Amino acid sequence: MIILHKLNGDEFVLNVNHIEVIEETPDTVITLGNEKKYIVKEKKEKVINLAIEYLNNIHSYEKCKK
Repeated sequence: MIILHKLNGDEFVLNVNHIEVIEETPDTVITLGNEKKYIVKEKKEKVINLAIEYLNNIHSYEKCKK
């Protein structure tokens, strides 16, 4: 889960496992697997980096549990 911001500044949490496509048009548009779209303030690279960081943390946690 990553924290993002809608264009009006409202914060929300997005499950990165559902992300299908991230585009800049020039606004950043995130399309989920169910075709629902979110337009966010963050740039594409920021969303990608947040998703990678989240997934790395999950995998690191799973390794520590073993």
